[in-house]
Amino acid sequence: MRITRMWHGTTKAEHADIYLKYVEETGLSDYRSIAGNLSAKVLRRIDGEVCHFLTVTEWDSYDSIIKFAGSDYNKARYYPEDEKYLLEFEEEVVHYETFEY
Repeated sequence: MRITRMWHGTTKAEHADIYLKYVEETGLSDYRSIAGNLSAKVLRRIDGEVCHFLTVTEWDSYDSIIKFAGSDYNKARYYPEDEKYLLEFEEEVVHYETFEY
């Protein structure tokens, strides 16, 4: 069994490329540096003037997620420059047990 962690955020559509690069340099880099991270993906959808981002990461256990997110692993983790781009700050992420067949 794997654990999939998903975070959602929105920016102005005009910031879509800049924010994607920022996410690659911060969050994705941090995910990959943690033992137990199995994969990291960014999904992006521009909808009019708003761009939706979804980071989808897979982990080998909740213990590995805690190494990244801290003991309150359901809480979203943000970086300093997120304030420049994000339209809102969702407080929590979503975790799913993931099964492959």
